[in-house]
Amino acid sequence: MKTYLTFDVGGSAIKYALIQEDLSILDKSSVPTPMDSLEHFVETIGEIYDRYASQISGIAISMPGIIDPQKGYSYTGGALRYIEKLETVKVLQARCPINITIGNDAKCAANAEIGFGNLKDIQDGAVVILGTGIGGCLIKNHQVHTGRHFSAGEFSFMKTNCLDPIGLDYAWSDRNGIKGLLKRVQEELETDKKMSGKEIFELANQGNEKVIKGIDQFSLEVATQIFNVHIIFDCEKVAIGGGISAQPLLIEFIQKNLDAIYDNLGFDVYKPEIVPCHFRNDANLIGTLYQHLETYK
Repeated sequence: MKTYLTFDVGGSAIKYALIQEDLSILDKSSVPTPMDSLEHFVETIGEIYDRYASQISGIAISMPGIIDPQKGYSYTGGALRYIEKLETVKVLQARCPINITIGNDAKCAANAEIGFGNLKDIQDGAVVILGTGIGGCLIKNHQVHTGRHFSAGEFSFMKTNCLDPIGLDYAWSDRNGIKGLLKRVQEELETDKKMSGKEIFELANQGNEKVIKGIDQFSLEVATQIFNVHIIFDCEKVAIGGGISAQPLLIEFIQKNLDAIYDNLGFDVYKPEIVPCHFRNDANLIGTLYQHLETYK
């Protein structure tokens, strides 16, 4: 059975794993993400490659930015400013002479669900990643839909207020990222206390009615935008990812609010099923492997 080295490049850490084709993870760790230079980034990947070179059949990388996965080209690199308008695969192969693929992080998370998770049985759908911002991906004909300019499914920038179409304060990423959840809960509790998503849901699961109300309002806005995505794209299922997707209460509230929207439509239209992403912290590591296997099958 072949083994692959997969990377999940984030703004603070690069996670990596040695994974077999049956998804068995043989080794897994992380290193800090170099923020200073491309040379430092390439050498960081190269040093990890050196340790596993004799064991692996390829390298698969999930990373931020607008990416052409077929050409291995990065138009942007998100927080990694040195990865911009770069033949990323060619640069990396000069240090690591092996088959290498790269893909956008949110699209890799979707690939994990298409290949091995809760979207294996669909043709058309979407993935919504609720994190610091909103990651997103559209799925068309059982494949990640990149779009003509490789930016399809960039849900973060969707506007939620026509009265402020220019400012980012009312972008979906602001309203329904973790910051948006905290804001709803703070408003209900009438406090400025900072809390993590984990703390918020601990309070909700203990029955705190104000926190539950804040999560419900947050979930209504998520459901509204999912409805809008569905009306445009006709999704069979929408998978919710990100750390807070592990909370059953969140999925329950999003589905409840989506049901309420449909109950008041006044016309008949298909309602997509809301499911949590099967893969959570390892989604990008597994999804980038699926993309790699599909590329070299």
